[in-house]
Amino acid sequence: MNSADMTAKMASGNGFIAALDQSGGSTPKALAGYGVEAGAWSNDEEMFGLIHEMRCRIIRSAAFTGDKVIGAILFERTMDGTVDGKPVPQALIDKGVVPFIKIDKGLEDEADGVQLMKPMPTLDALLVRSKALGVYGTKERSVINSANATGIAAVVAQQFEVGRQVLSHGMMPIIEPEVNIKSATRAECDTILLAEILKNLDAMDEQVMLKLSLPVVAGTFDPLVDHPKVLRVVALSGGYKRPEACVELAKNKGIIASFSRALLEDLRHQMSDAEFDAALAEAIDQIFIGSTVKA
Repeated sequence: MNSADMTAKMASGNGFIAALDQSGGSTPKALAGYGVEAGAWSNDEEMFGLIHEMRCRIIRSAAFTGDKVIGAILFERTMDGTVDGKPVPQALIDKGVVPFIKIDKGLEDEADGVQLMKPMPTLDALLVRSKALGVYGTKERSVINSANATGIAAVVAQQFEVGRQVLSHGMMPIIEPEVNIKSATRAECDTILLAEILKNLDAMDEQVMLKLSLPVVAGTFDPLVDHPKVLRVVALSGGYKRPEACVELAKNKGIIASFSRALLEDLRHQMSDAEFDAALAEAIDQIFIGSTVKA
């Protein structure tokens, strides 16, 4: 796949994006969910080695192909690693899966009801390196915890500023202003967020992708799905278990999944390869249906 092929797949491909980008503080939780307890490693290198092997097991699985998984978001260490001697981005491309890289460095402390992204002083260098490895685009996450118009405007402005930096390197940004699904003002957050995204899209010359929390009211983000400056809208599971996430996803036309925990929740380190592949295939099928068969 060349860049044009990847753009076409992102624009209209049937399937979803796998989020394989847990990093830093989320890695122990991801490993625990996989059945690997904290005592199994003695330093960060060993911990990241274990999570890398989990991701390699997913990528090499016969269930993981571009027929249903059209993209995958990688952690930087995963991008720099190999699967059976092959660079991970190339291993994905060879399976028909478009590679993305998580670029944010975590979140600032909450202010005005939101958490902005921490500074990314080495982003240009990371983008150059990522593109050289065949990576198509990026993903960058902020969090919205309450319906504070000032805070939400700041989150969206920062996201689009980073998005322009990504576009300047010829890569596709996935802009992710996540609304906390536990927020007491979640529906109001969705409404304010929609207006701010539309305002920023109208000032764009190029297309972006959006990764959003599933809205309280189905169809809230239809104007984004149909917007000419949006290549694709994808949804995070946000803490929903997979069955509920897929039900909510199916209510929203034109939005496909970009699930992490909801994809991995039934996978265990102790499984045989046959058991692992069967559990992964079942998860992929459920998320594929939620992404492509709409209620």
